[in-house]
Amino acid sequence: MDENKAIVSVRGLKKYFPVRKGILSKVTDYVRAVDEVELEVKKGSTVGLVGESGSGKTTLGKTVLRLLAPTAGKIFFEGEDITELDSARLRSLRREMQMIFQNPYGSLNPRMNVGSLVSEGISIHNTVKKEERGEFVARLLGEVGLGADVMGRYPHEFSGGQRQRIAIARAISLHPKFVVCDEPVSALDVSVQAQIINLLKDLQKKHGLSYLFISHDLRVVKHVSDLVAVMYLGKIVEIAPSEEIYSNPAHPYTKMLISAIPEIKRTRSENGGESSISGEIRNLADIPSGCSFHPRCPLATEVCTRETPRLEKKGADGRSVACHNV
Repeated sequence: MDENKAIVSVRGLKKYFPVRKGILSKVTDYVRAVDEVELEVKKGSTVGLVGESGSGKTTLGKTVLRLLAPTAGKIFFEGEDITELDSARLRSLRREMQMIFQNPYGSLNPRMNVGSLVSEGISIHNTVKKEERGEFVARLLGEVGLGADVMGRYPHEFSGGQRQRIAIARAISLHPKFVVCDEPVSALDVSVQAQIINLLKDLQKKHGLSYLFISHDLRVVKHVSDLVAVMYLGKIVEIAPSEEIYSNPAHPYTKMLISAIPEIKRTRSENGGESSISGEIRNLADIPSGCSFHPRCPLATEVCTRETPRLEKKGADGRSVACHNV
């Protein structure tokens, strides 16, 4: 992996949370939320990160942005190692890397009006002169499909889709280069989801943004991603170009996720293929030995129970898979 060719790349990234028990709160184990992840996002591209709830996707996104301190591994932004930056340099980096959170109802301070919410970042970083901030915020709101007349209103006065537009305006106010979109449409009505997805794609094209798009909805990811990474219990189990991963999934877990998409599920059921995901995802504090997916895998063999497969290149289509039997 060459971090100089990617806007963001991570190597061997880990994020463990200690499990404490007893009166003395002694550390007895660790929740391995992110474990030995290798991933990169090319400039101007979108990497979709998919997996069931509890697979560690949001923790990975926050760790890449240094909102959480990594336990081990390296994070590179435009070729610079940002893994152990001090607070001053990290504050400066915040202008370059932003996050759009899942819940537009909880991510906006209800005590602040729209004008204050969107201008908060530029006030902290002093990127726009005071006398020009009102015009700047009005222009940003126009970009996300809202008018300047909403600046004096408060979050509770808006629908979910409108709140997410406000959150997006706030995220791009500092002209970032990289944005983590953490389930940005999952809390919205289906009719509104397409509008927000189209908005994100338009903003990407206009500003040259790079996205890490986190979602459990593979239909949404298919429409926005150039590359798709599949995550299971803290590990990436498959990475491939979007079209390849949907038309020809390789890892058994990826196949199960793809076959659970309603329209694909119907087709494969009729053809006698995979029809649904079997079993439930384990807790991150109770990860099986060997391949973490082996208790649910139809292809599991004895080696899968004791040896963790490495993420390795498979074929010439840019695909990497972590599986002993692929």
